[in-house]
Amino acid sequence: MIHYSAKTFNELTTKKLWSIYQLRVEVFVVEQECYYQEVDEDDLKAVHLMGTDDDGKLVTYSRLIPEDDHVRIGRVLVEKSARGNGTGRQLVTQSIISAQDIFQNATQIDIQAQAYLQEFYESLGFTAVSDTYLETGIPHLDMVLPVNKG
Repeated sequence: MIHYSAKTFNELTTKKLWSIYQLRVEVFVVEQECYYQEVDEDDLKAVHLMGTDDDGKLVTYSRLIPEDDHVRIGRVLVEKSARGNGTGRQLVTQSIISAQDIFQNATQIDIQAQAYLQEFYESLGFTAVSDTYLETGIPHLDMVLPVNKG
C-alpha cells in the first residue's frame, strides 16, 4: 500500500529532500538519460507529493506548481520496483485530488506529458493542447484538465 503526503519545500526534512532528489535523478537522469539541471527554482514554490511504501521508502513522487490560476503537475515518477501494477494511475489521480484540494482557486491542471503517455493521461481526463515537441531530447506535449467547480 502507498501512503501519500504533501509538503511545501520548507516543510520537507533534509532526509525527505534527499530522497526526492535521489529518486528524481535515478529516474530522469540515469534511466531516461536526461542530462539537465534536475534541481530548479520550481522546487521552492512547489508542493511535493510523496508516496511511500509500508517500509517508509519513497516510491512515487510528483510536484504541484502553482501558476496564476493553474496548477502544473511535474516530475511525475514511479520507482522501478513499484511499476506495472497501477501505481502510476494512483499517483496521477492523487496528484489531481491534491492539486484541487491545495489550490482551490485553480481553474485548470496542466502537465507536460511525455508523448508516449498521451492515452494514459487522456484516460484520466486530460486533453492535448499542443503538438509534440522535444524537451530534453524526449517527445512531450502539453495537456490540460479543467478543474470541476461545483
